[in-house]
This record gives sequence, structure tokens and C-alpha cells, in this order.
Amino acid sequence: MRAVVIGGGGFLGRYMAEQLLARGDHVTVFGRGHYPELVQAGARQIRGDVCDFLATRRACQGADLVFHVAARTGFWGSWESFHQVNVLGTRNVIAACHAVGVGRLVYTSSPSVVFDNRPHSGADESLPYPDRFESNYSRSKAVAEQYVRGADPVRLMTVSLRPHLIWGPRDTQILPRVIARARRGRLVQVGSGHNKVDLTYVEDAARAHLLAADALLRGRIRGGSVYFISQDEPVQLWPWINELLARLRVPGANRRVPLRAARVAGALAELTHWLLRLKQEPVMTRFLASELALDHYYDITRAKTDFNYRPVYSMRTALDKTISLATDSIPGSLAPQVG
Repeated sequence: MRAVVIGGGGFLGRYMAEQLLARGDHVTVFGRGHYPELVQAGARQIRGDVCDFLATRRACQGADLVFHVAARTGFWGSWESFHQVNVLGTRNVIAACHAVGVGRLVYTSSPSVVFDNRPHSGADESLPYPDRFESNYSRSKAVAEQYVRGADPVRLMTVSLRPHLIWGPRDTQILPRVIARARRGRLVQVGSGHNKVDLTYVEDAARAHLLAADALLRGRIRGGSVYFISQDEPVQLWPWINELLARLRVPGANRRVPLRAARVAGALAELTHWLLRLKQEPVMTRFLASELALDHYYDITRAKTDFNYRPVYSMRTALDKTISLATDSIPGSLAPQVG
């Protein structure tokens, strides 16, 4: 197919572009940076910002299907900053598809759109959106997902995927932050350490998007559908983090705090950052405290049934592969890429 990957230079988007190219699809990568490795592999690149409608429309011209992966991520920031990219950018993508006649859209969402500060243990897609959010990222992704799900299926068939905590080689977000905090002696275990979470290895997350796209093109998925994606192998979060750090010869969490105390500290940190207009992320927020202490793993039966998603990698194999590509200092394969 002729596919456009909006955000194709990012962590997940790059794997998606590579997998599409490997199977012989025609790929256009749209993003703000320059990605010579993808161009050398056969991709066409269009530089631009998803907030620019004309550039987005130009990128989508002639496509059979669009993957929208671009997003502003993080657990702290102003509503305006998240709204600009995640909400208005998504509306631009939908409008661009309408303008040039693209009839299929695969959107990368997040399980955080339904996170309500309660444990989610094997929950499925029937979970409602919460009435309020403690993270502007989650709120913006929820609004954007609802725009995607509400698209007119006659003009644009959509599917939204919610991969949970994507990680692996070339990670630019989760693992580098954990490792950096641990090295500085600032990694604190929140809660008992027994909470179970889903993670999604990046190669399987990318493959899930391709499987969903194929099913969407063949009419096997209803427009507006949404799916949780994971390794289908939830782990106890803190033992998993400590094993990762130990194998990288990095010290683990050096102390433990109860969830209630962490949420109080997070609330105070948020207030301080808001009053002083500090730009850097707080060390702790209420949302982050809950994510670190509560269960959040999901039932992926619907993805298995509708487009035959099955993880290729076990958590053990995925960890071994990620560790094998790390260096002795800051893992080079986990460090942010230029662009």
C-alpha cells in the first residue's frame, strides 16, 4: 500500500516505517526532522509540522492509508502545549485525509485516556473516559481519540490503538528517564512494589499497527474501533525495573514512599511549578505517582480477535534484546536520536 507515517521519525514511527518498507510498501515519512536512514532505505520524506495543515495535506496526497503517530508526550506541561499538537494536530490530519480523499486512518492513542487513578487489572475497551484528568497529556489524547473515533466512516474509516508503555532499543522516553534518575540517585519506588503493569515492546507495537491497517483496508474492522495493545504479559513493575537496572550496572531505587505521600509531594511540586512558571518537569506529579504504584494492565482479546495480533517477543526475550544493544555507559541504543 501507499502509506504515510506522520511522526515517522520518532521512536515508534521509525519502527513502523522500517517494517512497512521491509514488506514492500511505499512509505512517506512526515516529520520535522531529517531521517537519512529511512530515505536510504527507500522512504520518501516530507518535512513539516502536523500543526501546519497545508504541509500535512501535502504529505497525505496520494496515500491509501495514513498512520498518525506524532504527539507531544510527557507527564507535565501546559494544556495549550499539549492541545496544539495532540488535538489540533489530529484535527489537521483528519481534515487533510478528507481534503485529498484518503479513506483510512490508523491513530496511535494511549491507555492513559481512560486512566482514572484506580487500579486497572485486566480491563478492556469498555472502560469509559474519566470525568477529569490529572495529566494534560492524557486529557489531550482523550480529546484527540474522540475526534478520530467520531469521524464519518463513509469518508474516513479509522482505528485507534492504545499501546501501553512502549519500550525497547532506541527508546527516547521511558527507559532513558528511568536510567537517568537511577544514576542520579533520584529513583524512588512508589507504593508496595507489587503492582502489575503492561509494557509493549516497540517491534510488536509497530507490527500491531500494520496488522490493524491491513484489517482496516480489507474491511474487517468497524470504523471508530479502539484496541489495547501490549505484550500480553504484565509484570510486577518495580522488580522488572530493578532487574533492568542491575543488568545495566546501574543502582536501583534507593528508597520507598507510600502512594499517598507521593501524591501529596506531586501536588506540591505541580503547584510550585505552576506558580513559578518553571519549564522543566517536576520530579513527581500526582499522575506519575499513581502510574508508579497502581495496577494498569489490559485485556487485548479484541485485538487478537479482530486483526490477529499476537506478540512475537516474550518480555524476557525483549529485555535480553534491549540489554544486548546497550553500552556500558548511557545506553546508546536508548538515547534520543537527533531530529
